[in-house]
Amino acid sequence: MKPGDPEAVRELFERIAPRYDQLNDLLSLGQHRLWKRQAVAWLQPRPGQRLLDLCCGTGDLALILAEKVRPGGCVLGLDAAQAPLEVASRRAAANPWLALQWQQGDALATGLADASHDGAVMAYGLRNLADPAMALRELHRLLRPGARAAVLDFNRPDPAAGRSAQAVAAFQRFYLRQLVVPTARLVGLPEHYAYLEASLATFPLAAEQLQLAHQAGFRQGSHRPLAGGLMGMLELVA
Repeated sequence: MKPGDPEAVRELFERIAPRYDQLNDLLSLGQHRLWKRQAVAWLQPRPGQRLLDLCCGTGDLALILAEKVRPGGCVLGLDAAQAPLEVASRRAAANPWLALQWQQGDALATGLADASHDGAVMAYGLRNLADPAMALRELHRLLRPGARAAVLDFNRPDPAAGRSAQAVAAFQRFYLRQLVVPTARLVGLPEHYAYLEASLATFPLAAEQLQLAHQAGFRQGSHRPLAGGLMGMLELVA
């Protein structure tokens, strides 16, 4: 599977949607929930805001945000794949007091109005898109001036940064090859999770992501390593 191939990525998430949350909990030992809450903390959601969850998947992050914007606010979750959105819709139906909307669409060209949101998150989406620069431009277009965005994903350690970064990269390869793929094989999805390593190979380094964000129009940005550098979060201000 070629990283960034829109149709292949969509098909991947159509297939893994029923087990996606279970595998995330298992493979991260539940830590992905903490990382997502750190993204929410950066966003500083407030009652009445309109927020966006791009590449929302099964909606766990959108549900957290929807709690934070009550009363009067709402959250839109957008994803290219239908199956994760169906899971998200079922989860939202169990929480009918939350103002949530779901939309199937392309994160590179959402069709949403300029400056229509007070903040946005993207968790594990940027790495899967064909053009990260275009994705960041679209994200910036959708935000009101001064709005915050959090982009959470795997981190690609920079080998030129020294031995510590090289050690993190080596551990990351070990983790993906010896834990993630064998675990996914148990539920019949090894090729889907083998794709993770391939997608990381072409993912922009932290400094490159920041450069792309500034070129997209974000006036402030920083990249925060998480989990010892295995994960990373772009913290942006439009």
